[in-house]
This record gives sequence, C-alpha cells and structure tokens, in this order.
Amino acid sequence: MRPPAAHRPPLRLLLVEDEKRLALSLARGLRAEGYAVDVVHDGLEGLHRAGEGGYDLVVLDIMLPGMNGYRVCGALRAAGNDVPILMLTAKDGEYDEAEGLDTGADDYLTKPFSYVVLVARVKALLRRRGRSAQPVLRVGPLTVDQGARRVERGGAEVALTAKEFAVLEQLAVRAGEVVSKAEILEHVWDFAYEGDVNIIEVYVSALRRKLGAERIVTVRGAGYRLVAGD
Repeated sequence: MRPPAAHRPPLRLLLVEDEKRLALSLARGLRAEGYAVDVVHDGLEGLHRAGEGGYDLVVLDIMLPGMNGYRVCGALRAAGNDVPILMLTAKDGEYDEAEGLDTGADDYLTKPFSYVVLVARVKALLRRRGRSAQPVLRVGPLTVDQGARRVERGGAEVALTAKEFAVLEQLAVRAGEVVSKAEILEHVWDFAYEGDVNIIEVYVSALRRKLGAERIVTVRGAGYRLVAGD
C-alpha cells in the first residue's frame, strides 16, 4: 500500500540554471508547489549532481558555463540515466529544439516563459514518469516495450532518443491506424507547444532510417501509419 500523501517524501528536482535571480525565483516557486529543489549554476556540477541519481526530474538550461546543456543531457543519456529532462533556453527556432530533443531531452521551453507553463510541463513529465509499466507492443518485427522504453527490430535492440521513442510509441499504440501530426503533438509534446508542427517530420525521418522506411507510411494530408510489413 502506498503511504498517505502527507507521509510521502517530496519529489526531488535538480535545477541547473546560471541566471541566479531566475534560478532563485524558480526554486522558490517549485518549493511552494511541494517539490524538494536543489540548484546548481554550472553544467559540470549539474552533470555530477544528476549523475549521482535520486532526482525525479532535471530542469536544465542550455547556455551554461563549464558544459552546455546539450552536452550535459547527452552525457546523462549515454550513461544510461533516464531521468526526465526539461530544457530551458533563450534560443529560438526549430533547429535548436530538434538538437535539444535529439540529445535525449523530454521537453523544451523557450525563455521568456510563463511560470504556470513551466509548472504544467514539470507536472506532465512527472506524471509520465510515474505511470506503471505498460504492455509490450508488437508490430511485425518491431517490439516496443513501453515500460523499459526499449525497441527491438527482429530481436536486435535499436537505440532511439527519448522523443523518437515517444513518437514511435504513439504510432505503435494505434498500429495500422492513421495518426495525425496534431495527435502526435498532443500526446508527445504534452502542453502548449507553439512551434512548427512539421518538427514531427524530423523524428519520423529518423525512425525510418533506424527501423526501415517501409514501416511508417505517410498518408498525405492525414498523418502517419505504422505497419507490420512483410
């Protein structure tokens, strides 16, 4: 039996942000939401602290001294650390978002942002993290293990980024059906995404390279369909 909410330890967040006034403000607000928040201002220190484990989520700025957020995120994923990562940046544009997500980040927020939006993104990622293990999906030679977030093709594991897996998962759950870009955005990007819907094409293209072009069919004007193939 789960302990009553009042007796559960607070969820632990690591905030890696070099703008000290912003970091202080965000930490104060997140603590008011009931989270335990540790703050560091340097990428190398952030990597060290996150690598020690024990955090439920990392809020990670991209422009950091010591080591930028892209490299911190990539190093954590390379080490097998699957802690949810929400990236913060003053940059703008689809390329930057794709780069951040391809390093393994789970979500992306561009400064300036609303604190309400930040909290909503944090809660959405923590809800996703807290879900119980989901079933293993099989579509032709593909096996999609939702609990372990692992994909195999013909018995061989295929390495996917966090966002690639999330897109594939949405297609696999509805294998054989047409899934629109809007539906993928709603389920994968979680909340208030305001970028170009065509960002999805970046991930579909990557999935086709890794899984076989024939696996994901484009239905013009409607979306994408994951098929079993031969």
